[in-house]
Amino acid sequence: MDLLRHLRLFVAVAEEGHFGHAADRLGMTQPPVSQGIRRLEDRLGVTLLTRTARGVGLTAAGADLLPRAAALLADAERFTEDAQRHRGAHTELRIGVVPQLPAWHIAAVVDGVRRAGARAVTTVASTVELVGAVTAGQLDCAVVHHPALVHPLECGQVVKLPAEFLVPAGRTVQRFAHLRELALAAAPRSHNTAASDLLVDSLRAKGLDPVLLPAPTDRDTVAAVAAGRAFGLTADPDLRTPGVDRVALGGEEFHLRVRLVWRPPTPELREVIEDALTGDRRGVG
Repeated sequence: MDLLRHLRLFVAVAEEGHFGHAADRLGMTQPPVSQGIRRLEDRLGVTLLTRTARGVGLTAAGADLLPRAAALLADAERFTEDAQRHRGAHTELRIGVVPQLPAWHIAAVVDGVRRAGARAVTTVASTVELVGAVTAGQLDCAVVHHPALVHPLECGQVVKLPAEFLVPAGRTVQRFAHLRELALAAAPRSHNTAASDLLVDSLRAKGLDPVLLPAPTDRDTVAAVAAGRAFGLTADPDLRTPGVDRVALGGEEFHLRVRLVWRPPTPELREVIEDALTGDRRGVG
């Protein structure tokens, strides 16, 4: 017998003074409530309620035991809440991120998870590697480039992070034609074929067909650009380095597109992570 469940029926009927009203409050029909009260009385060996034409009243035993039943239910609720807090304090969420995700967004994800009572453990890798790790259960979820082949994982919304072009310092770049002598420093095509091809197609639409210079991270991109060999893209508004200038070219087709992927069942704190990705960093010192 589920004692707490039957005590909940008893308290509801006693407080409502009516079986039908108690059933409505509990989201049940009346017969199971009546049957539950009878089972509780049989279990305890005492009559708790009196049934009259006007409704339901308490017996002497019922009046004496009602406060204790309510206290037991309240204590059980507090016990459950405390257990959930302890569980949350020890929850570890394994999150993967692509190298191009700005540090601000990574910090926002980790901080959001911490505020929700868990601990984030991050792994930085390519989209292909992250998708494989989530599929294999080695990660709980990952922030990957879009588009990408992510089947059989579930996906969140696509988030567009504004990006700017990085060019060698002092070089006049007012239109795409000024980039024709430079290679494109970007993640290797093997890291995510779909996103790489989309970037190249977008540049070709602007009259460019650059040689791809593999640059797995923003650091690699900056090094190639500072050396005067290439141009690149970054979604990190705080990236400022010697030998590199930032210029605004194109539009949303060059934004960094990312999305959260996970393996069913849905990982806890998914909404927390997506809120961090779409957060507004303005006004944050």
